[in-house]
Amino acid sequence: MQQSNFHDYPVLRMDECPVIETDIIPSTEHPEGVGEPGTPPIAPAVANAVFALTGQRLRELPLKPA
Repeated sequence: MQQSNFHDYPVLRMDECPVIETDIIPSTEHPEGVGEPGTPPIAPAVANAVFALTGQRLRELPLKPA
């Protein structure tokens, strides 16, 4: 084990992130769990929106503008 928890786990930068593909498969089962694939890109999207608005890059989680 190299990390003890999320506080010392290195987060991928945008240029290190692999391509993420999500396939939603049709089913006759009750729908559930389709919201999770959208969760990982939220933080980078918010960080890019903050940069577009303020010009300040946020490169660590949690996102904290200076």
